[in-house]
Amino acid sequence: MTSEQPTSPEIKLLDGGHDDLASARRVLKLEAEALEMLAQSLGDELVAAVDLLYGATGRVIVSGMGKSGHIGRKIAATMASTGTPASYVHPGEASHGDLGMITSDDAVLALSNSGNTPELGDIVAYTRRYRIPLIAIVGRDNSTLGNAADVALVLPPAPEACPMGLAPTTSTTLTLALGDALSVALLERKGFSPDQFQVLHPGGQLGKSLVKVEDIMHAGDSVPLAGPDIKMSEIIIEMSSKSFGCVGIVEDGELVGVITDGDLRRHMSGDLLAMPARDVMTVSPKTIRLGALAAEAVGLMNEKNITSLFVTDAVTDDRQMVSGIIHLHDCLRAGII
Repeated sequence: MTSEQPTSPEIKLLDGGHDDLASARRVLKLEAEALEMLAQSLGDELVAAVDLLYGATGRVIVSGMGKSGHIGRKIAATMASTGTPASYVHPGEASHGDLGMITSDDAVLALSNSGNTPELGDIVAYTRRYRIPLIAIVGRDNSTLGNAADVALVLPPAPEACPMGLAPTTSTTLTLALGDALSVALLERKGFSPDQFQVLHPGGQLGKSLVKVEDIMHAGDSVPLAGPDIKMSEIIIEMSSKSFGCVGIVEDGELVGVITDGDLRRHMSGDLLAMPARDVMTVSPKTIRLGALAAEAVGLMNEKNITSLFVTDAVTDDRQMVSGIIHLHDCLRAGII
């Protein structure tokens, strides 16, 4: 008989005693250490690469073969979504006509861990012939691609996480991270704003979280407004016809008060209909600024237990002009909640 090998509730031992948890942790530790090496190794070459990419009036063309190609697609997608127009071109397809996708206004970002990927040869030659900026991300000094590039970003000599040292693991993680670094550096240099980000991300929860009140508010004649001297008999008609449960009281375009269903109940008396709006309105009503996110409006409505907010635009520090009105239901329809 053989004695049973002890096991831990946190570690499952399989055939041959393989420790999956330890293996996974080793991979992550190796790659984390490699990322720190990469961060420390960055210098003037990174700035030069950003200069070339920023100066391109066309697109950034990303290319790579095999695993580098998969990483390249992600880098191109990240750049495109953060304000740097970018596309991925497969090096094999480039040799059969897709070189026509690359123009003299573009910059090329070529990925190759070995730096000697033969399939990239035609793209490299094309950039040299037409003086198209070429940035390389390579894993070796003095490689064919690195030597041909205008700027070569050389990855640190970190071992692959694969125990055989063969499968691209650490090297692809470093390349992906360096692509993110370039993308964010370009984003910050261009001053890419949340407004621009929302334009490029209209779908999904991310896009919804960036919707502004002005994108979904009601404006113009649909906004329930009246002057402070208007009789309450007319105010009630305005409130009923616009269906917001409130009327904004404005003077020279400035919101000076609001009348809600609650105000009507609090002033219920025989002469209510003859009273002017100024005698019934609530002064200093809660509002939301024109440039605010819709999510902020939802938070304010929930906090104050109200269902509508007038949207105002500041003409001066103490003067707020009415631009529209937003209802909680508008936010629900937009998927903000």
